[in-house]
Amino acid sequence: MTKADKRQQLVLTIAFSVVCALVLIPFLLVVSISLSSEKDIMEYGYKLIPKKIDFAAYKYVFMAPASILNAYKVTSIVSVASMVLGVTLKAMLAFVLSRKGLKGRQAMSFYLYFTVLFSGGMVPTYILMSQYLHLTDTIWVYILRGLISPWHVFMLRTFFQGIPDEITEAAVIDGASEYRIFAQLVVPMSKPAIATVALFMFLGKWNDWTTAMLYINDESLISLQYLLQRIMQNIQLVETDPAYAAMYDGEIPSETVRMVMAVVVAGPALVVFPFFQKYFVKGITVGAVKG
Repeated sequence: MTKADKRQQLVLTIAFSVVCALVLIPFLLVVSISLSSEKDIMEYGYKLIPKKIDFAAYKYVFMAPASILNAYKVTSIVSVASMVLGVTLKAMLAFVLSRKGLKGRQAMSFYLYFTVLFSGGMVPTYILMSQYLHLTDTIWVYILRGLISPWHVFMLRTFFQGIPDEITEAAVIDGASEYRIFAQLVVPMSKPAIATVALFMFLGKWNDWTTAMLYINDESLISLQYLLQRIMQNIQLVETDPAYAAMYDGEIPSETVRMVMAVVVAGPALVVFPFFQKYFVKGITVGAVKG
């Protein structure tokens, strides 16, 4: 390696180190604030190193640990089940739409795209879910609502179309059925795109709180996001009520609780992301540039 190459490598290392620091510092700041007392935040502001370690905000959020753990369980089941079922259905639909010999392929694609341009809206959707499908207060309302995303289907279809026709044609000559071509050829060759869609699906369901707000009254089926949203609303109520505020000696943990909620929600996503990382960039790039 020449001196010029070493200098270039040093510059790239420093640049990427700065970028990593810019990405990591906000998360460390969130963790630091969550471990600080409300009084220190008001007096000293946000600091990367807490003035004094204080778990008051965590105690407030985990005041009822059974509710948090149950919400974690519900959200985890919904996220994983929706991811597996959604990716399977979207991949199958995308594979069908990618087959050039399919009659009516353009009409089917337009029908799918039409749902992006126009939708019934919240009221018809609520009536459909509650009055006709009877999904209120069931875990299926989490899973089935928004299970198919046209954008994800088009992304997978574009990726499938990039697979050389010679591969599938050779499989057909060898006697492989469409199901076998899909399961044993297309899916293994499309791991980047499938992993990218799976990650989007998981994060979308993990961060969903509107479904619980609209369709869930059973406390045992409350999602994590909606539970934390209610905790935040309770804090706002406490702040406006002097009687409740006196119980906290004027130190209502509003700022620190917000950061605790961010840590609680982001934790599982940070654990899941590394498993998809090696596929993520390639999947989203190829799905975006191929026509």
